[in-house]
Amino acid sequence: MKINHALAMALSALSAGLLISCVKPADDNTTADVDSQKVVQDSAATDSSVENSKESTEQIVAVDISPETAKTYLTHVADDIVIPAYADAAKQSDLLNELAQKHCTQAPVSGDELQALRAQWLVLAQAWSSAEMVNFGPATASMSNLYINYYPDERGLVHSGVADLIAANPKLTPEQLAGESAIVQGVPGLEEALFANDSLDAGQCAYVISASSALSTRLKDIEKNWQQNATDLLAIDKTAESDRGLNQWINSLLSLIETMKSNAIDQPLGLTGKAKGHLPAATAGQSRAIINAKLDTINKAMTDPVLTAILGSNDENKVSDNLSTALADTTALLAQMPEDLSKASKDDQQALYDHLTDVTRLIKRQLIPALGIRVGFNSTDGD
Repeated sequence: MKINHALAMALSALSAGLLISCVKPADDNTTADVDSQKVVQDSAATDSSVENSKESTEQIVAVDISPETAKTYLTHVADDIVIPAYADAAKQSDLLNELAQKHCTQAPVSGDELQALRAQWLVLAQAWSSAEMVNFGPATASMSNLYINYYPDERGLVHSGVADLIAANPKLTPEQLAGESAIVQGVPGLEEALFANDSLDAGQCAYVISASSALSTRLKDIEKNWQQNATDLLAIDKTAESDRGLNQWINSLLSLIETMKSNAIDQPLGLTGKAKGHLPAATAGQSRAIINAKLDTINKAMTDPVLTAILGSNDENKVSDNLSTALADTTALLAQMPEDLSKASKDDQQALYDHLTDVTRLIKRQLIPALGIRVGFNSTDGD
């Protein structure tokens, strides 16, 4: 089952859509037709504040952010947002490993014990969904993010890969698993082992123990790297560099929404084209929980008190208010949808997509101008 690392990484990158992209930032000319549309359909307050991109940009005055303020905020981001997110994911993986060792002392595992493992897996999956907001740094530089979450798996490689690996290695160890392809590791691999069967045999138990252990090691390495190198990773001491620091962080959050909207909602549900791939946590039937975890992460970051105070220093509170309203509307809609989003009505699926589009517009047309930064090259949204 072992795959050449170069080939495995190329395959992983291709499936995840991470090979070189020539997508350029949104052009004003491409958005002329939508400039007069409402930005947030369910919020009259937000509707009136963003009637079109040109007007909203002109109304926004960039906040004068001093180097000291930027350093304070970025230090807060590293210490109170980024590092805790990775630490929580590592903790939840450790707890899954401990639970697996406890319940797998005698196979097969089923009933309440299997349900307990599945419940902990979901907590882990949600924790990683929060940590994925950081699309730069050690996780992506080393492509460890693919070993943690191989998604989108458009060709269904995880399903067959995990089954083949367990069959070939019924006594799999964490060390052996660490040398395998990204396809058979991380959160999706654990989901496949835990949810594809009514019980776990000895080989599946060995896989769950090894996969959770290897995942914990990988997450702890990323957390440690951030602890040791946060100043450089967030350019905390080089706040004048426009393409790093605050600019890189905000664009990372924007990228999370755009990627989620495209890979985890639009494509698998076939909203704007032919259906492609599958929803996150499709085997577990828990796509809503994953989307909600990402949305909650965005909400906390965008309405963070320190960021809100920075915007308020230039009387740009309306930017925070508009974002807060749009995110609250999106969260409320999501809460009314089934756990498996594929079972929601097409109208609700489309509404969720539209709400997320509204959020990206607010970030691009209000938040980013207010912070005096720019939309990054990696922006993938069609807005």
